[in-house]
Amino acid sequence: MKNFILTIAFLTVSFVQAQILEPVKWTTSVKKVSDSEFILIATAEIDDNWHLYSQSVPEDGPLPTTFTFEGNANYLKKGNTLEEKGHTIKDPVFEMEIKYFEIKTTFKQHIKLKTKNAFKVKAVVEFMVCDDSRCLPPNEVDLVFNVQ
Repeated sequence: MKNFILTIAFLTVSFVQAQILEPVKWTTSVKKVSDSEFILIATAEIDDNWHLYSQSVPEDGPLPTTFTFEGNANYLKKGNTLEEKGHTIKDPVFEMEIKYFEIKTTFKQHIKLKTKNAFKVKAVVEFMVCDDSRCLPPNEVDLVFNVQ
């Protein structure tokens, strides 16, 4: 009986874990522009049929994608985080025109160095994804950019 209960518990936990959806995978890279300027690149790979929303969305729409960079004495941010063109459509979930990304997109943040030493820039991206019938709760992912 004990083994039966453990087996049922294990199968239940496995089933619940299999239901967790993570349709966006994030990677980071750094591009050198000059001796003192770099571009931090966050790349989102998006599963088929899912949409990652822009940094600018209408009021009463989905949560916009936002980047929060942890400040440190090694760099200065230059401007806002830039995003690709994406698609603007009448979203069936929110019933409004919204810009979103499919398959793969990149976000770029320009920085100016205040040191010649290698360092890490830590950031958090908060985002929301939907397909044509449902949305997942907002998610936060920690990002690390290695500046060398």
